[in-house]
This record gives sequence, C-alpha cells and structure tokens, in this order.
Amino acid sequence: MAGDDTRMLLLGAVALFEPVNGYQIRRELMSWQVDQWANINPGSIYHALTSLTEKGHLTRHDLVDNGRTVAVYEISAGGRAELERLVTRSLEAVDVYNGVSFYAAFSLVPLLERAAVAERLSIRLKALERTIKELDAAVRVNVRMVPPHTVAALHLQIDKLRSERAWLAEVLDDVRSGKLFFAGDAPDWAPADDDPGWQMDADRKRYREMLRG
Repeated sequence: MAGDDTRMLLLGAVALFEPVNGYQIRRELMSWQVDQWANINPGSIYHALTSLTEKGHLTRHDLVDNGRTVAVYEISAGGRAELERLVTRSLEAVDVYNGVSFYAAFSLVPLLERAAVAERLSIRLKALERTIKELDAAVRVNVRMVPPHTVAALHLQIDKLRSERAWLAEVLDDVRSGKLFFAGDAPDWAPADDDPGWQMDADRKRYREMLRG
C-alpha cells in the first residue's frame, strides 16, 4: 500500500512540525531517506500535499514571509483521524514480505501517547507470534511439496520474523519503562546545534505568530 504509506508519512511530518512549509516537509522526509526505503519520489511530495489539502486532511495557508508568498500547512481534525487510522493499522498488522508500512508508522510513534503505543505494539507482538507458528507449520507440511529454494526462502522469512519478535519485546520494555518519549512527555533528546530542525522550529514560531495575526 505505497499510497497509504506516502499519505501516512506526509500527514505525520506535518503533524510533527506544523505549521510547516512544503520545502521543509520535503527536506525533512529526504533526511529520513524515504526515497530509498519508502519509494517516495521527492518530486511528488508537493503534489501529494496539494492532494491531501484538497481532501481536507491538511489546511494550507499562503503567508507572505520576507516579501515572498509561502505555502504553510497544518493538519486538520480529519487529517489527524486519518493519520491515527493509518498508523494504528501499520503498527498492528504484520506483512511477512514487506515491512515498509511498519517502518513508516514506527517513525511517527512520538505523536502517540505511551499507553497507545504499548497497546498497538502488544497487538503486533501477538500477531508476530501467530504468524511465526503458521509459517513454521506450513514449512513442515509442504517441505516435500515445494522446491528446496522455496523452503529456504520461507526459513529466511521466519528468521526475520523471529528477529523482529525479539526486537519488539525489547522495544515494548523500553516503552513501558519510560526510556522512550511520546506525546505529552518532555523529550530528553535534542538535535545537533547545526541541525536544520532548529531553523524549522524558528520558522514554526514565526508562522504561528503570523497565523494569529
């Protein structure tokens, strides 16, 4: 569901940094290297922002900033509902052969409250355990019915799922212990002094002042 992943990442980026201009969204997402792992074409980001605005998921403000007009975006109530739906589904559902949706959703978990993250990841952990058992059973039943390379490929997928299960159990411990920060928490991490995010934060404060009029 590449389209859903793109929509989720764009809505999430706006929710994280709003009010934010289109160039900043593009730069931020490219710093996440979404063109490589999420197959997002950098040139399609502006079109996607327009599409999300037309659907009512984003609100666009055309602000005059230092003598030039800048399109600045905020997420709407409908956009937040859509983002929550996409993130929830992608955190909970296990796709044996494609983890992109989960990677995209996990990059946005700071937008959620701790209890919600723990609940969704617990659901995923149970789904992982169920999927591993199903694949194990399928391999045992079909070991003589399919070519050996197919069996080897299934073993690879099972090993990946087992690795994710171990990783996810550790992450859940970190979520519950307070090691990671989420919505409503005071973050104990800050970007480097030369990170472009500081300029984005300064622009966000200025945009808020302009929007308040």
